[in-house]
Amino acid sequence: MSYQMPRGTQDIMPEDISKWHQLEDMIRQFCYVYDYEEIRTPIFEHTNVFKRGNDSSDMVNKEMYTFTLPNSSTSLTLRPEGTAGVVRSFVEHKMYGDVDLPAKFYYVGPQFRHERPQKGRQRIFHQFGVEVIGAKNPLLDVETIALGWSFVSALGLKDMKVLINTLGDDASRDAYRTALKAHFKKDINAMCADCQRRYEQNPLRILDCKLDADKDVMKTAPRMADYLNEESQAYFKKVLEGLDALAIPYEVDDRLVRGLDYYTHTVFEVVSVNEQMGSQSTVFAGGRYDGLVEYFGGPQMSGIGWAMGLERLILACEGEGIELGEENNLDAYVVCLNDSASVTALQLVTELRANGYKSEMDYRSRSFKAQFKTVMRRRARIAVLIGEDELANGLITIKNLETKEQQSVAFDKMVETIDGIFEGRPEE
Repeated sequence: MSYQMPRGTQDIMPEDISKWHQLEDMIRQFCYVYDYEEIRTPIFEHTNVFKRGNDSSDMVNKEMYTFTLPNSSTSLTLRPEGTAGVVRSFVEHKMYGDVDLPAKFYYVGPQFRHERPQKGRQRIFHQFGVEVIGAKNPLLDVETIALGWSFVSALGLKDMKVLINTLGDDASRDAYRTALKAHFKKDINAMCADCQRRYEQNPLRILDCKLDADKDVMKTAPRMADYLNEESQAYFKKVLEGLDALAIPYEVDDRLVRGLDYYTHTVFEVVSVNEQMGSQSTVFAGGRYDGLVEYFGGPQMSGIGWAMGLERLILACEGEGIELGEENNLDAYVVCLNDSASVTALQLVTELRANGYKSEMDYRSRSFKAQFKTVMRRRARIAVLIGEDELANGLITIKNLETKEQQSVAFDKMVETIDGIFEGRPEE
């Protein structure tokens, strides 16, 4: 029997992990300067954290991994998104009374959805997300978009654009829902099953349908902009003015509604227009939400957030020829010329590591030639040679593999000598 990873999953191999480390390091750097703090929530939550009332989203209705424990009626779900868990934690720990508001969080971690696997869409995927809770200000919407935009810009991505829309306040959405139901009423039975379900639960989500997107009834549907009250119009205008002030390019897309039901006012997607991304072009997306804190038992508070798919971000970088990560090269390799020097070789490699040098040695009693093949394959900058003669004389041979120069030094001069070759300690 052969064992393989489950469909829709992937192994992130050692040769690729430096790409992920680079992204994660940049994430922490950007969130630090924007004053966002990291939060880590459980990988699984009680199902009602995600399944809330009359939710019409595909994520809730089709894609969640839900299970019950043996001898228990408790329903648990692997998290399909990050926002709900962060808001649940914010309320459970009463952070609305303990921290300066708005509270700013970021998270990095795996999410789980039972989707049809395809390029850029897996059943286990990794997200970098931000959530800001406790203030309702259009300029805060701009800040969160600016954080993500600055991040992808720093990576060198250029084939990107911001799609943005407003869903307005409760009154505006109620008026728009009524108009949509009236518009779709005569044609709904000819539309897909998802649209028929959404017609009853949340008709705004019909606009997100891909199957019926080309039908005339979709093309002639009412526009959200025609149902915004003055307050909602003013809020959205301020958001766009903020984006203009920061020179963030955007395109207003009045069909954009996003895939989750809790959004209000601002919604947005940042997409790659690079053709290699195919249909999975959204790199990060999100919006403002007004009812989640109350749902979890907290006070009336607004929030805004977005999530970025790291797998898609890597695809976007590859599509634009941006190289991530670094080669797995060594600073030094201790070449042991015979078994009698192996313990000393271990002491030497341990000392090198203690001084910050990425170092390795041979543990298979291989020949000098075989060890040196590894030295060259790993592109070590320094080779440290130790054998019977060196051991007897208390010396080691240090060879600079860039200049081909070599010198013999005492054991206790090894680090000092290598420091000189590197002109100081290697960068952290």
